[in-house]
Amino acid sequence: RSGEMAKLTQLIDNEVFRAYATYATIVLLKMMLMSLITAYFRMTRKAFVNPEDTASFGKGESAKKWLRTDPDVERVRRGHLNDLENIVPFLGIGLLYALSGPELYTALLHFRIFTGSRIAHTFAYLIPLPQPSRGLSWAVGYAVTMSMAYRVLTTVLYR
Repeated sequence: RSGEMAKLTQLIDNEVFRAYATYATIVLLKMMLMSLITAYFRMTRKAFVNPEDTASFGKGESAKKWLRTDPDVERVRRGHLNDLENIVPFLGIGLLYALSGPELYTALLHFRIFTGSRIAHTFAYLIPLPQPSRGLSWAVGYAVTMSMAYRVLTTVLYR
């Protein structure tokens, strides 16, 4: 029911919690994919940061040329870091939000918009799309997380 805190034994039956779990899993998988994309770019650009990672390309001085930064690798890493900075707060605040008893429609709107904004942000970062596409996709996701935080705080403070 709306406005009622979910009991632990009821979580699996709670539609809002199930929606949260679904969209949280999607954004976590997307964030994990960024690790694979980073590895792909490191391998294809032969740009490594650890000496042991260059072992298959030679030894000694010949391997040192692969210890370098690459702009494409760094772009993917920045996108991944941005995911960490935004998805982790979504996970915590989204969980509290799901437990605060929001209407299913409103919760789905929050979760879907956040997920869509993070996917759009990734495309804007990796392609790269011209600004303000990346900035707008970030701002939309940030605003959704702040909206959920506002709901949690007002639910807790005014009970």
